[in-house]
Amino acid sequence: MQTITVHASQAYPIWISHGLLAECGTLVRQQTKAQTAVVVTDDTVNELYGDTVTAALEQSGCRVLKFVFPHGEASKCSKTLNEIYDFLCGNNLTRTDCLVALGGGVVGDITGFAAATYLRGMDYVQIPTTLLAQVDSSVGGKTAIDLPGGKNLVGAFKQPVCVLCDPDTLRTLPRKFLADGMGEVIKYGMIWDEKLFALLEQYDLDRIHEVMDQVIASCVDIKRQVVEHDEFDTGERMILNFGHTLGHAVESYYHYVTYTHGSAVAAGMCMMAKKTCSEDVYRRLCRCVTAYELPTKVPAPMAELVPLCGNDKKRASASLRFIVCQHIGKAEIRSMPFTEFAAWMGGEQA
Repeated sequence: MQTITVHASQAYPIWISHGLLAECGTLVRQQTKAQTAVVVTDDTVNELYGDTVTAALEQSGCRVLKFVFPHGEASKCSKTLNEIYDFLCGNNLTRTDCLVALGGGVVGDITGFAAATYLRGMDYVQIPTTLLAQVDSSVGGKTAIDLPGGKNLVGAFKQPVCVLCDPDTLRTLPRKFLADGMGEVIKYGMIWDEKLFALLEQYDLDRIHEVMDQVIASCVDIKRQVVEHDEFDTGERMILNFGHTLGHAVESYYHYVTYTHGSAVAAGMCMMAKKTCSEDVYRRLCRCVTAYELPTKVPAPMAELVPLCGNDKKRASASLRFIVCQHIGKAEIRSMPFTEFAAWMGGEQA
């Protein structure tokens, strides 16, 4: 078992090991001391792993309850959040109990937000079952729900008490969701680690399982370093949003249906690289993205995407902060008045 410890406002371990789901009860009890654990998951993940995690928690002495909601980004909303609150209240959960987020990024984000806000805060554990969640969203303490006006606009910083990554769960992922996670993996190579990017260039979606343990550990350690430097996203942590300013606009434009988060980020990275990078860097990025069956662009007109960037959380007053990677392995935060950004990208002025 590999352990990486995040030293943030609350230090916590991230465990990476095959077969970890069946052992999760002992680890959760060690970290939380909770008498009752509420497993929050979606209907797809519940069918695959709900019984395994419930049995492991019960064997450790926990009383286990389960809240299941429909899978998909559309469920990451105030309606589902309020249903979770009602479930916790109806079952008399206390601040000494804990929530267990079992699933991908949607499950982790909404469970974390519920934990941050119910009774003004209670413990929660992340058990990410998708590649995207294992390498990115489960680590760092960002929690949120979406609004009609944009993605992740309401949320809180709430660190989990631990994260349990079991690479075996990736074997059950549909191909497009494995590709989805690779969008964030490629991002880590671009912003921080040229050696990781070079490793990814040697593989493709069919063969990446050969080095997946190494890939997960590398991404988690990069995320750890960035979070420890800037837990509350006021400086360096913004580099984790390379590709996201345009990526979130793509997701919003297509109503969170046509493009997964990772595929939108992949397209966002390539569209930004085309404006800011050398031809060599741009082509390397596009080849890598294509090898993992991700898009390098989208059909939506830039003039219609750019106004949606105005809802990005990185906007500061009349300016927009965005990330560029002129060199692989090094990211830079830039700021530009939004009207100039719109004109520069080829969109309409807001």
